[in-house]
Order: sequence, then C-alpha cells, then structure tokens
Amino acid sequence: MKRIASLCLAAALCAAPAFADEGMWTYNNFPAAKVKAKYGFEPQKDWLDHLRLASVRIAGGCSASVVSADGLVMTNHHCARECIENLSGNMKKDFNRDGFFAKTQKDEARCPGMELNQLTEITDVTKRVQDSTKDVAVEKFADVQKATIAGIEKDCATSDEFRCEVVTLYRGGRYDLYKYRRLQDIRLVFAPEDGIAFFGGDPDNFMFPRYDLDVSFVRIYGTDGKPMKQEHYLAWSDGTMKEGDATFVSGNPGGTSRGLTVAQLEDDRDMRMPITLMRMAELRGLATMYQERGAEQKRHSNDLLFGVENGLKAYKGRHAALADKAFYGQLVKNEQDFRAKVKAKPELEKQYGAVWDNIAGLVKKQQAYRKEFNALERGPMSDLFGIARGYVRYAEEIGKPNGERLKEFSDARLPQFKQGMLANRPIYDELEVATLTWSLTKMREELGPDHPVIKRVFGTKSPAEIAKAAVKGTKLKDLKVDKTGNAIGGLRKELLEGGKAKIDASKDPMIELARAFDADARAIRKKYETEVDGPLKKQQELLARARFAVYGDAIYPDATFTLRLSYGAVKGYEENGAQVKPFTTLAGAFERHTGAEPFALPKTWLAAKAKLDQDVPFNFVTTNDIIGGNSGSPVVNQKGEVVGLVFDGNIQSLGGDYGFDESVNRTVAVHSAALIEAMDKVYGAKRLVDELKAPTAAGPKAGQP
Repeated sequence: MKRIASLCLAAALCAAPAFADEGMWTYNNFPAAKVKAKYGFEPQKDWLDHLRLASVRIAGGCSASVVSADGLVMTNHHCARECIENLSGNMKKDFNRDGFFAKTQKDEARCPGMELNQLTEITDVTKRVQDSTKDVAVEKFADVQKATIAGIEKDCATSDEFRCEVVTLYRGGRYDLYKYRRLQDIRLVFAPEDGIAFFGGDPDNFMFPRYDLDVSFVRIYGTDGKPMKQEHYLAWSDGTMKEGDATFVSGNPGGTSRGLTVAQLEDDRDMRMPITLMRMAELRGLATMYQERGAEQKRHSNDLLFGVENGLKAYKGRHAALADKAFYGQLVKNEQDFRAKVKAKPELEKQYGAVWDNIAGLVKKQQAYRKEFNALERGPMSDLFGIARGYVRYAEEIGKPNGERLKEFSDARLPQFKQGMLANRPIYDELEVATLTWSLTKMREELGPDHPVIKRVFGTKSPAEIAKAAVKGTKLKDLKVDKTGNAIGGLRKELLEGGKAKIDASKDPMIELARAFDADARAIRKKYETEVDGPLKKQQELLARARFAVYGDAIYPDATFTLRLSYGAVKGYEENGAQVKPFTTLAGAFERHTGAEPFALPKTWLAAKAKLDQDVPFNFVTTNDIIGGNSGSPVVNQKGEVVGLVFDGNIQSLGGDYGFDESVNRTVAVHSAALIEAMDKVYGAKRLVDELKAPTAAGPKAGQP
C-alpha cells in the first residue's frame, strides 16, 4: 500500500493551507470559495440546502438520498442488508441470494425497524454547553454536560416525529444542535442479488478496479400508508461524466481520528486496534464455521460475516497506516509544529500548554479501565441480551429526572429506543446461542475466572449452559404485529407498557441474565465517565480552542456520523508504478467472471449479456474525502444531479481515518448510467427507471460558475 507522502491533517496542522480535495465539511461551514478557486463553481445556499434536505441518514449506520418526488430513496445493498435479511426471514425467502423487486407499489415490503433521518435544522449551542461546565469540578464535568445536552435536546424534540442531537464538533470546540425528521415507515423496493452487489467478495473489498452494483432502493411512506411526497429530491443525470469533472459527496461519515493527539494515536496503534483485530479475527472464525451448518444458517448469518470481514479489513488498513514510519512520523511532526506555535505565544502557552500531557495521563487511565469496560458495559454479543438489557435499564432510568439518566434514555431519545425494542426483526435461536456462548467465553477469558462478576454470574455453569438456558427460556422473541409490522402485542410490548413494575417482576431468564451483570456494568461506566470521559472532554475543548487560536476557524472537524459534504473530482491514480484508470465498464465485469464464487456473475446477468451495452461505465473513482458511514452517499455534479453512488474506498483510503492524501485516496462509486442500464435490461425494473428519469421541477439553482 502506498503511504501518504504529503499529509495535511484536518487542514489545520499544516504550515500552509491545503489545496487538496480534503475535508468532510459541515453544511454550515462549507468552503464554497475554495471550490470556486479550484473548480470554477461556487455552491450557493439554495444549492446546499436542497442537497442537504435530499440527503438522509440510515439511523443504524450508512447514508442515502431521496431520488424521486414519491419518496424513493437510493442507498447501498450492503446498507440495506439487514432489511433484506429480516424480510427474508419473515417471508421465508432468500432475497440476499435471489434479489428483490417489487413489481407494483403494493409489493413494496416494510423494513423491520429501519429509520431514516432528514436533517432539517442546525443551531449553534456552543455557548450554552460550554458555559454550563465553565467552573465545574473536573469530576462533575461529564454529569453536568450530559444534563445540559439532555435539556437542549428535550426542548428541541417537540414530538416523536423529530430526533434532536447535540453534536460535538472539533472534539469540544463547537456544539451544534441537529434536528432531524424521523422517517419510520421504510419499504424495500429493489435490491439486486448479493452476487453482483458484492461481486468479488472480500478479496475485492477496498480494491479498484471494481465491478459492483452495490445498490438498493427503498421508499418512505407516511402515516397515511401512502408514499410520502418529497419536495427535495435529486434529479438523475444523463450519465455523461469524464475525468476531471467536479464531484460532491453528501453523506454521514462515521468517525475520523485526525484531531487526536500523539498519545491517543499511540494508544490506537499499540493497544486498542490490536485488541480489536484479534477479537474480529476470532469472530470471523466463529461466523465462518457457523455458516457450514447449513443453507439456512448461512442465510441468516450472512450479514454478520459481511460486517466482520469488512470491519476486519478496514481496521487492518488503519493499523497499517499508523505502523508506517513515514506516515506516523508526519503525524508526530504535525503535533510538534502545533505545540511550537502555542509555545511561541506566552498567553497561549499559559492556557493550553499542558493539554497534551494531561491527555496522555488520561489515556493511561483509559487503558487501565478498558478491559473491564469492554467486557461488562459493551456486554455480550446477542440481540436478545441487548433487548433484555434495554428493558432492565429502561426500568431503572425512566423514573429519574431527564438530565440524570443515561444519555440513551433521555426524553429526546426515548422514541428511538422504543422503536428499537418493538422492531419486528426475526431472531434465530441457534445463532443467538452461538454468539452469546462465544461472548461469555471471551468475557471469562478476559476478566479471568476469579473476577467477582464471573464467579457470581457463572457459578458452576459453562458459557454454553448459560447461553442455552437464557435463549431457549426467554419469551423476548415473542412479538405480535399487524400487517404493516407495527407491534400490537407480545411480551416486549407488555413490558414496555407495564414499565418498571412489570419489568422488575419479570423472571424471564434473559432479563435475569442482563440484570445479573447490570450493577457492575453501570459501576464501570460511571467510573469511566467520571474519571476518564469527562476530564478528557474538558481537555479536548481546550485543545480545540488552541487550534482555533493558532489556525482560525475555517477548518473542518473530525467526522461524527452526521451530515457532511466533500468535494473532489473524477481522477485516476498510480499504484505500484501503474496508472489506474478512473472508470471500469460493464464489459470488465464479464471478463472478470470465473463462474466460481466470489467472481461468479448471477444468472440474470449472464442471460442479459447480449442486451447490455458493454461500454457503459460501471464503477469509478474520485478524490472526494470519505470514510466509513459514507456508504450509500450520492455523488452529484455541479447541477446537483446524481452521477453515482458511493459504496467503498480504495485500499489506500483506509489510512484516511488519520489523514488524507489526494494523490492516492479514492472514493469508489457505482456509475449512474450502470444503475439505469442494469435495472432496465437485467431486471426489467422499468417502473423504477421511469421514476428516476422523470422530468422534475425540483432542484437548486446551479450556482455561479
């Protein structure tokens, strides 16, 4: 993997301003002038507002966009995998293997528990948050800030229709209140076979050239049971695109670490990531072996294996970036330069000079608590255990004042919690036993057999015995729903409606298992929040202020799984001395077909080969700065039209968690022309093609060239 030769971290730690296509920019601080200087196009407010409102977030992860007036939404197949797998289980089909297409609107099937969020407002609440903690003792910082944020979010969330989140930007330098419209009736419209959506499988993941149709379409429905009309949606382009054309990606990057100190980066490289990599490798082994049990087991564990393999490869890339001496050396130099600029001004040195050493001390404390925190608070890997813990904590938290609750149970967040508890997702006993057994085994291994929690909860029983008894005995799987998937009965609904009294009286074995761990899990969480998280937030606020004092505020913050806009261009790159062209074609997919997994094209594609225009561009790369969470983001041109669909980055982009190099970091997307060609000629999805290509009056002004 080629390493970063000229790293500019967050555009704020470099001696000169970056002119690369760097940055995951917030919509209220987008560098339109920089875009104009480089590409001759300056996005105007109406252009930005339209793109923001046409962009949506999948609440559980990933990005998407509205692409028709009737609420049609485009995202990746791998972002809709959970929906596809859940529908397969509920309908006794295998839509991941065979694909799904609703030939008529009445055939569109509701995705259990799926929620989309549309960002409607952004409000700066920095002063209110920072003022609340100005003179607070460090051990009270986390509690006071949590209460303040809970109050702000409660004031904003005036009904269950809205979701409000105070977003920490610049690691405490700024706090913005994001108000989202919650879209909760989401129905699957189209998904191709997994064989073409993930053509090449794990060997091709994070690679280029690629030949994937990684797309799914869902639709937003209103409370009246009809498709929800949308004022803001993206028009489809004519498919014309060439190298050098400007591109914009609007999505929700999950998280970056470009604002970390060297002490935190060392912890990532030497402690946190090796532990994560080992655990994920073991989990991949479990999932792979589980799939050997049979066709049904393979079907209902595909999403688990996909997620683990994808995460494992991503973490390997990130770790490799930090292990690269040149790359890491540049990160160290960036911090040294920053500290030197602070030290050069006595007033800044007095205020901020100790921040780096203070953070280093907190990192050591974080390391000391990590094992117990991960084992107990993150808890066993099990859908049923997660549901049980949710009820146990709901009973404990609901009677407390809003600002004193665990943040996930604040008034503003309760609607999402309740929706998750009552989602009609299929749960598979066999998989639950396997994952819970594995998790409990790892817990005992990490904490040791003499740890008080292990001795008390396990007693003389093995992890397998505990898991089997809890899974086989629980009634938390029971949920009665109406024809549209809304919960109307079953134990989960009874517990939620019965509240604390009903939950406390429950003898359900999974709830009792969750209850057995909860006091200790809460204790380590409280200890961590008080002694590590709160003090660290306070130091990071100071670090952010130092950064603003030295570099100004025209910089972008680390990603936070909130809506961002990046700009770039279609552009190839060099790898191992060879030039990688920016486009692949449909013909290349057939050339890559071997007939054996994972390079086996679906039968539908082989049958349609003669009808397809082999020269249609399939996948392409751009210089847009993205990270995990951007999957499903639209790629648009200067007119705000869809030219592609982000589904990956190249292998070099995996170091993008820590820095960006325009020479090799690439976004990988499906071309809009390939989407139309395939839906029309392979799948006969004419009704969708017509909907996407319908003339539209919606859209922004093109901006000023």
